[in-house]
Amino acid sequence: MSSTSEPKLISGNANMPLATAIARRMSMHRGVTVGLVEARVERFNDGEIFVEVFENVRGEDMFIIQPTSNPANDNLMELLIMADALRRSSAARITAVIPYFGYARQDRRSKARTPISAKLVANMLVEAGIERVLTMDLHAAQIQGFFDIPVDNLYASPVFALDIMKQFKNDLDDVMIVSPDVGGVARARELAKRITAPLAIVDKRREKAGEVAEMTIIGDVVGKKCIIVDDMCDTAGTLCKAADVLMENGASEVHAYTTHGVMSGPAVERVTGSVLKSMVITDTIAPTGAVRATPNIRIIPTAPVFAQAILNIWNGTSVSSLFETPTLEPVYEGQFGN
Repeated sequence: MSSTSEPKLISGNANMPLATAIARRMSMHRGVTVGLVEARVERFNDGEIFVEVFENVRGEDMFIIQPTSNPANDNLMELLIMADALRRSSAARITAVIPYFGYARQDRRSKARTPISAKLVANMLVEAGIERVLTMDLHAAQIQGFFDIPVDNLYASPVFALDIMKQFKNDLDDVMIVSPDVGGVARARELAKRITAPLAIVDKRREKAGEVAEMTIIGDVVGKKCIIVDDMCDTAGTLCKAADVLMENGASEVHAYTTHGVMSGPAVERVTGSVLKSMVITDTIAPTGAVRATPNIRIIPTAPVFAQAILNIWNGTSVSSLFETPTLEPVYEGQFGN
């Protein structure tokens, strides 16, 4: 256990509601008030970011809560500058809690003369003084190997499994999990195994980035309640087209469970006008007003699992225990209704 009295949380501007919810959940677990360290994170007139921490953090176990979502560069710089401020203020340990890890899609050289930006970001985080990273559903699991510090990658699939078993409790025999591409098969198979459901795959061919030319369904989806599982939804073009193809192939209804609701460009309009009966996202990225107002989008909170993971890190206990249903179910008690 840490020698400090309580873990200390600090947040940038990327997702303050999530940071506040994590602090509230930790207060419930600890039986004492765990608040956010008071700080000023603002911009000069020319866009430069300035951070000032108003509380003493010397010798403290600090957790910076900051997804690097849109605007990715601003939020990343806030995280780096906060880490530098804490390091120079003699914090004992600095953990970056990055619910959504931006630049994760640039995890390899896809063609000649291109960067591996995810590795560059990892180097920057370590150089800024961050000693541990806590994140959720990295776009590619191998990104953990880009760091020379511990990385705890939480998974949304155990939480999704709990929700699916509540929402489809009378129709679980008809549920089929669908991977929207071959690269997401491992993620979809993990969820399918948790709820004992069959698996189908959408084989897609891209002409260019963001544009899908052709889709083929591998598996029999006739009469099934299909649940498309993915780690992120950006413009929702692929998701909505996959839903159309599933319905054309005989699915009775189509739902989607996506960890990170990037929801850029025409995403909200596409989901609203799609055949998707429901779409579930988490709050790793702060949802916009338009996303919250969309009738077929539902948001699952991640504060319970992040709060417990932070406490486990602080206590020096297992984070991977949160992947198991018996451990996770009490953490989410009452979150999914009856």
